[in-house]
Amino acid sequence: MSKIFNQIGGYRKLHSFNFATIIHLGTMSFCKRYLSWKDDPLGKALGQMVGASRSGKQNIVEGSERAKTSTETEIKLTDVAKASLSELQGDLEDYLVQKGKIPWSIHNPEHQAMVAIMLDEFEYTEDLLHDYWTFLLKQKKKFDRWLEEQDDIAAANALIILIQRATGLLARQLARQEQDFVAGGGIKEKMTSARLAARAEPAGPDCPDCGAPMRQRTSGRGPFWGCSAFPQCKGIRKIEE
Repeated sequence: MSKIFNQIGGYRKLHSFNFATIIHLGTMSFCKRYLSWKDDPLGKALGQMVGASRSGKQNIVEGSERAKTSTETEIKLTDVAKASLSELQGDLEDYLVQKGKIPWSIHNPEHQAMVAIMLDEFEYTEDLLHDYWTFLLKQKKKFDRWLEEQDDIAAANALIILIQRATGLLARQLARQEQDFVAGGGIKEKMTSARLAARAEPAGPDCPDCGAPMRQRTSGRGPFWGCSAFPQCKGIRKIEE
């Protein structure tokens, strides 16, 4: 385990990411079917909505990948993802009101039916991209009754409900990321701690290649002496019992 880098999990296992991906696909379909050129001649509404849905998805990806070296960046990007999806929700609410409608009540049977649908868990495989998108489209199909098979009012309401579920999960992720940062600090603190700990380690025998003192290291095969000048020098010795 690294003494410096944060341990990161795959973002494709996050329900927040999978909801955000379904929202992005659903938003592109919604805009293609229901936002006509006559109503949006400059393409601003369409561009803003698709852009916000993409931002919600892609910032989860970047935040997860940047988590290895910066918890601060991960927190910021997770917050951007949440804010982007909230922006999209506002556009969908406006769309409904312009149509003389309002969002479904939480007591509406359609609302309750959507909230009751759970996503499956994704497990990484050797054929990652093929298997992930097979999985994701199967998850989206659970909501296609509202997203694809009814009218624009049902689709807008469905996207709003999915956004609420995604942003709720992102809020929980932010709380957990804050706890991790408070407990473990940032990469600069970890680098300093790791360096101080290395200096405090007792020196081993001299390196057979360059003569520098060696430090105890551990690999999958067990402990060994490694040159303190690594990676410039890759000298090693066995640890005698």
